[in-house]
Amino acid sequence: MTSTTTTPDSVVAIYDTHTQAEDAIKQLQASGIELNQLSIVGRDYHSEDHAIGYYNTGDRVKYWGKLGAFWGGIWGLLVGSGLFWLPGIGAVVVGGPLVAGLVAALENAIVTGGMSALGAAIYSVGIPKDSIVQYESSIEAGKFLVMIHGSTDKLTKAKEALHQTDAASVDHHVQA
Repeated sequence: MTSTTTTPDSVVAIYDTHTQAEDAIKQLQASGIELNQLSIVGRDYHSEDHAIGYYNTGDRVKYWGKLGAFWGGIWGLLVGSGLFWLPGIGAVVVGGPLVAGLVAALENAIVTGGMSALGAAIYSVGIPKDSIVQYESSIEAGKFLVMIHGSTDKLTKAKEALHQTDAASVDHHVQA
């Protein structure tokens, strides 16, 4: 998968907990940011609460597990969602445009420059290769990525909103 010049710029924030990620999405909404270009990725690694199921009925998604209420609230805001089992990481829940990149990477068994399927998906939405290892490591450590893609004006506003949250980091990636 390759990034094209039509891929918009991106802002990526890393959160230590699902609560912080949820608060960030609420902050983006309150700031007037449209969430149709927002992606979120994280994993529910706590073995004491096993997932009961995941299914899609029309445009409603159901997922039960430790973070079921969190993911259930997020699905209604995002375009696309999925639960994936990725080697080396485990169960990863993804919502937003990143889903299409991950599905394409998995269906085509595409690995770009030694990247995992998750890395290839992150790369497909315009994130530079030198940042992918950091983001994959964050997900493996049980953290959450909130990514928003769009125009410079939209991302400036989004970055301001995300800096008002408890993000571990907020990075702005500009396409060359």
